[in-house]
Amino acid sequence: MAQSPAVSGKVRGKLALRDIFEDPRIVLMLALGFSSGLPLLLVLGTFSTRLAYSDVDIKAIGLFSYLALPYTLKFLWAPLIDRFDVPVLSVRIGRRRSWMIATQVAVALALSLMATANPATSLVLLGLGAFLVAICAATQDVVIDGWRIDAAGTDLQGVMAATSNLGYRLALMCAGAGALFIADWAGWSVAYFSMAGLMGVGMIAALLAPAYDRKQSDAPSAAPLPPAGAPAKVWSFRAAVLEPLTELHTRLGPGLWAILVLVAFYRMPDFISGVMASPLYRQIGFTLTEIGAVSKLYGIWVGIAGAFVGGWAMTRLGLFPTLVTGAFLGAASNLSFSWLSYGGPEVWRLTTAISIDNFCGSFAGMALIAYMSSLTAPGFAATQYALFSSLYALPGKLVAGTSGFMVASYGYPVFFAFTAAVGIPVVILCFFVGRAGERSAGRVAAETTSFETAAFETAASGDTETVSGNHPAGLTLASSDRPGAPAPGTRMRQ
Repeated sequence: MAQSPAVSGKVRGKLALRDIFEDPRIVLMLALGFSSGLPLLLVLGTFSTRLAYSDVDIKAIGLFSYLALPYTLKFLWAPLIDRFDVPVLSVRIGRRRSWMIATQVAVALALSLMATANPATSLVLLGLGAFLVAICAATQDVVIDGWRIDAAGTDLQGVMAATSNLGYRLALMCAGAGALFIADWAGWSVAYFSMAGLMGVGMIAALLAPAYDRKQSDAPSAAPLPPAGAPAKVWSFRAAVLEPLTELHTRLGPGLWAILVLVAFYRMPDFISGVMASPLYRQIGFTLTEIGAVSKLYGIWVGIAGAFVGGWAMTRLGLFPTLVTGAFLGAASNLSFSWLSYGGPEVWRLTTAISIDNFCGSFAGMALIAYMSSLTAPGFAATQYALFSSLYALPGKLVAGTSGFMVASYGYPVFFAFTAAVGIPVVILCFFVGRAGERSAGRVAAETTSFETAAFETAASGDTETVSGNHPAGLTLASSDRPGAPAPGTRMRQ
């Protein structure tokens, strides 16, 4: 059995740059990160663009955003991935690799279904394909994160996370700009079939990846035994949810409820407004190529710059000022789309709006990552962060489904101005509970990594929500911590 460096007992010295380029796990992680990121926009931003340019009703476009909820809710079935095997396949190639192959094949098939479905005549079938892609892709994220954790020791986790994030962002460019370019040139069916074919990158990487859990499948007739003297780990609702919540309430007191409200509403303006960006582009008159070049290529790099500045502000100003600033910028940036809606299809106007929105959104995402990280305690960090990261995304996504009805009733300028106004109570709430993270971090400073360092490392690696599972060294997150798209610091307008 291939042995994970995390358990090999070998003590590594300083990690050399040559080790990174010579380590095959790095290349595999790049390919697996690509496979993880590819489906995201195909059921979010690119999918909304396809609906908008197929003359689907604006209200239906908003409701279709609910199809991506599996990215947020995947923590519910994530424990099952570690407990059950894929029939037949797990015996041959190991549990994690078999789950990777199974989910990647399923994603490719579901994307092919979306390619054959015409929105004008088979809208329900197209929606079913998008929902299947979201479920299978979210499950793939869980498995890939688990493999990454098993495949590398602590000294390499930061590099693995950064490499995975690089592959993830390359996939976003392919599924965003690449898919729009192909659709403008050859049609949506060719675009989605092409994306389905690119899932082969992840399949090849999964087949080449070492099976660190191979031992569990070498003896299919018997359950794997724990190490001698170690009790078997049994998942329970009390240990997984109640105990971490109890610790939070004990440490933070009654103020915990206000903190949860802040986390839930901090990115609400972004989630409500994001679904309506593509329909706005269509109404103004931008072409698919223009949207792909500005929003899906240029916009991603502006978002990375915003994340870097957010990390820098964290180290220079501290958590509280950065949190308040991020709350204001993240909401106020929606006004750029109100301004955009008043003019014609001029590329410089689209570039200006995307620049403001992506930079401010990524800055706000970095602040939220640091704040949520600072609230966790040693021993419960993984579960507590997973709960926070799920909470931050779910309310906004539930409300986002109604965005089409608001646009139909009030128009784009008023709608985007309203989403900006949602940020006003968030900024006010920051002044009341924004320092809770600093006080919490002060209590556990001797036991946990500084949240400022963690935030800066996240920015340096280009990671953002990660909650997407691509987290930096210094933060120990669960494999289900990538709750959806976009991640807290990733600003990806749909």
